[in-house]
Amino acid sequence: MAGRVFSAAGVTVTPLPPAERVSLRAPEDSVAALSRALGVTLPAKPKTSAAKAGRLAFWLGPDEWMVIDEGGKDPLADCARVKALHSAVGISHRNVAIAVTGPACEATVSAGCPQDLSLAVFPVGAVSRTVLGKAEIVLYRAAEDSFRIECWRSFSDYVFTFLSEAARDAAA
Repeated sequence: MAGRVFSAAGVTVTPLPPAERVSLRAPEDSVAALSRALGVTLPAKPKTSAAKAGRLAFWLGPDEWMVIDEGGKDPLADCARVKALHSAVGISHRNVAIAVTGPACEATVSAGCPQDLSLAVFPVGAVSRTVLGKAEIVLYRAAEDSFRIECWRSFSDYVFTFLSEAARDAAA
């Protein structure tokens, strides 16, 4: 994926730099201790996220989060210091991220995602596990004109190509 970029009128599709990722599962009574250790409050409501100092936390289920660190720190090591009950698994090797930015980003992602991605329904900070075409993704609205798509590395070429073709259509 390195070096691949696609641009069309109003939208750009770009692979994001490598980041550290953790799949985190924990009961409600462990959330406060994990939030302190991670330096970001784990979100408690569906479709929400939290961000602080280069670290993102995505709510994926009642007891499940994806934690991403773009600042070179190790969220897995931070979780390992917590004594409260939890399961933290490093998934940095498995996932990659693709940014879709520009005024036509919503139309581009909507070409393959069945969710309503309008700002009223999927505002900045919203996140959900969903599909894009035939690939399972985690979709995060980073800004009004920007989405972050997390996908398995093995699907990254498919997802990038799908988004590039959708961007071409959105620009037409």
